[in-house]
Amino acid sequence: MKFSEPLDGGPCWVALSTSDIPAAKSFYAALFGWRCETDPRAEAGGSTVARLGEAAVASLGPVPRTDRSPAWTVFFSTGDTDTTVERVTSAGGTLLAGPMDVFEQGRSALVADPEGAVFSLWQPRTFAGAERLNDPGALGWVELSTRDTVEALAFYPSVLGWTVNAAESYTHWGVDGADFGGMMAMDERFEPEVPPYWLPYFVVTDVDSTAATALSAGGDLLLAPISIPDGPRIAVLRDPQGATFGIHKSYGED
Repeated sequence: MKFSEPLDGGPCWVALSTSDIPAAKSFYAALFGWRCETDPRAEAGGSTVARLGEAAVASLGPVPRTDRSPAWTVFFSTGDTDTTVERVTSAGGTLLAGPMDVFEQGRSALVADPEGAVFSLWQPRTFAGAERLNDPGALGWVELSTRDTVEALAFYPSVLGWTVNAAESYTHWGVDGADFGGMMAMDERFEPEVPPYWLPYFVVTDVDSTAATALSAGGDLLLAPISIPDGPRIAVLRDPQGATFGIHKSYGED
């Protein structure tokens, strides 16, 4: 990611929906050194902020419905959630929840692109989003996996104004040319029932040792540590409750 604070149109936050908040707190504290604080207000519904030092970097909360599985959700910043929702639906996407105000902090909506990849919109008010990006333990990259890359290339720039660096092997998403994520085509390696999805990657100082820590803490290794040519070393993990996420260490600039 080529910026260190939330920008309009770019990823600004990540939220975990989990079936066991205390267990998730313990797992991610062991992995990333997060210090978690649960909002005591009843109306907050158990929402928990994960911090690196004093900086807010992510949130944890209960799975909203019994038919939903634990998962990470990526939030993208927008100057007007309601207007962006209109662009989402006009471009073939779906509104899943909201728009709604989150106390005085901002206005959010949960949406899906035309292929079903779920993400959230965030209109900041008193809270802009992650207070650290690209640091160990913080969000450093987001990746869309989809079966229709052509449709995605039309949808996201029209809805969120992204720039596109479409290399032959891997497309990069950006804000005014500052890359923050990428896109991977889902091929025969993916089971047909797996829907398109957004995957957050967190920065670590050592991918191999962090992957080992995840395994010892009850997580699963979905993609063993691998070095991407001219790119970072990465791994993909699943936490004990079933939420999937990536870790990476860059060689040079993301």
